[in-house]
Parts: sequence; structure tokens; C-alpha cells
Amino acid sequence: MMKATAKAHTNIALIKYWGKRDEELILPTNSSLSLTLDGFHTTTTVDFREELREDRFTLDDTEITGDAYQRVSGFLHRIRLLAGKRELYADVRSVNEVPTAAGFASSASGFAALAAAGSRAIGLSLNDQELSRLTRQGSGSASRSIYGGFAEWQMGEKPDGSDSHAVPIAPIDHWDIRVAAVVLSSTQKDVSSRAGMKRTVETSPFYSGWLDSIPRDMEEIKSGIAAKDFEKVGQVAEANCLKMHATTLGAHPPFTYWHDTTMAVMQKVREMRAAGIPAYFTIDAGPNVKVLYLPEQEKQVEETLRSIPGVTDVRLSKSGKGVQYL
Repeated sequence: MMKATAKAHTNIALIKYWGKRDEELILPTNSSLSLTLDGFHTTTTVDFREELREDRFTLDDTEITGDAYQRVSGFLHRIRLLAGKRELYADVRSVNEVPTAAGFASSASGFAALAAAGSRAIGLSLNDQELSRLTRQGSGSASRSIYGGFAEWQMGEKPDGSDSHAVPIAPIDHWDIRVAAVVLSSTQKDVSSRAGMKRTVETSPFYSGWLDSIPRDMEEIKSGIAAKDFEKVGQVAEANCLKMHATTLGAHPPFTYWHDTTMAVMQKVREMRAAGIPAYFTIDAGPNVKVLYLPEQEKQVEETLRSIPGVTDVRLSKSGKGVQYL
């Protein structure tokens, strides 16, 4: 039987991945660092069957076609090539506990689960680093979801991508740091992450400044994580996020992922800090805000965020596990 099921969690990048140096292999222009979250996950079963003449993909009981199907089938083809079984097709069934395409990285948990289940089902036995490298070719941020806790996706230098994969930085039990995902909009965004990233790299005069700032941010945040220095980690993450979003305003034509409620949440987080509640925000390529806080402030932080007009939900997460086989 060539069937396997895997579960993977999303992650939130504290040092953002923004820009590719190779679109085909998904090789980034900078290294990034994330925290895997227990609150959002994807569970995927991959079943390779001799009688199938093409891949099938079902997400949350809906058969998927079009671009999303092509991405999944194209990724399965990489797995087939790796296993030397190019004529073998799969039935893929996924259940997504993540709001898709609204700035919650559903592709991270999605492709991590797909890579893990697909490679195991076809008979490959990959270690975490090899699995991370494979996963990266489906979705860059997914390479970090192979690991629990804090992980760094090392950009690498080789043109073939063999040194571009994630590595663990601190395990799930290293530090109880929490993340509130503030849901503002579950609608699809106007500019996809892929398109936005490409436009920024090609046209934004601010982009080179962003790249120049990454090594220092990375060094600072790693020392903050090692020392469990919440203020330092929060400050670096928030500033890094604002720099990333600033590059989109310099793109041609300019664009932003923020809504008016995004700004309201950012302002409320600053007000909480001024009132002595340590909290910091970060935002991926979408309108929704993630707020970092410590367990002892959970009640205050959640109540404050829920009180903001335009906030539809607040989902709380702890540090999450790496890929699990079910």
C-alpha cells in the first residue's frame, strides 16, 4: 500500500522571507526565521495508486482544479522524479484548519504536510533537512514548518538549492511565547504573495535596504530567543515586519496588504505597550495581524484585541510541533 498521512502546522515568520533569487526552485534572497504555531494545521493523506491516470486533489471535501491543483500536481511530480516513479499518480485529501489566502500561511502547513505524506507514501525515507529542502520547492515558508518551535530557513548560496533549507533554532519547549492571530478578513487578497514579492524585488527602490538589514536582524533575534528576552525578540520582529511592508509601498505600481483595521490593531498594540502590557505585532503578506505576547498577559491581550471594531476573531496559539505522521 502506497499511502501515508501527515499533519503539519503553520508558522509565523519573525524575520520575513520576501523575495526570490530563483522563481522555479523557490530560492530566497534572504534567510528567514519563524515560530511554528499549534493553533493552525493541515492534515493530508496521499495515496499513490496504479490505476490512476492523473492526480486528484480534494481540500475540505471539495475537489480542487485550476492553479491550486496545478501547484499540488507539479509538486507531486517532483516527488515522483525523486523516487524514480514518474508514471504513478496520487489521490490527495487535505483538511485545512487555516484561513486560506488572507495572510495566514496556509501554504506552509499545506505543503509541509503534502511533502511529508507524499514522500513517505512513495517509499522515500528523507531526514528532516532533506524533507525541508523538498518542501521548499512547493512553498518557501513551508520549509520551516517541518520543525517545531523556532526554525531558520537558511537561504543558501548554491544555484541548485542544495543548501537552501530550514534548520531548528530552539525546540518547542524552549520558551512559552504566545501568538494571537487577529482575523480581520477572510477574503482573498488582491495581490498574491508570489506576485507581490516579484513586483517588489523587480521595482522597489527600498528593496536593497531591506536585504542589507537582514543579517543584523537575524543575529539580534537569535540572541533574543536564546536569552528568552521577549522585548528584544518583539522589537526586532515588529521592525522587520514594518520594513518588509515598506518595500511594497515603493514598488511600481505601489500596493499594500493592510486594511484600515490592520492599522487599528497595530495602534492598539502600541497602546498596550504604553500601558505596560508587553505585546508586539507582525504581519505577513495579508491584512491579518499576529500579536506576540507572554502567557501571563493572555486574558488582557485577547480581550483588548477582540474589542477592536472590524476584528472578526482572535485565535490563540502556543509554540507548535514539527511534522507528525499519523
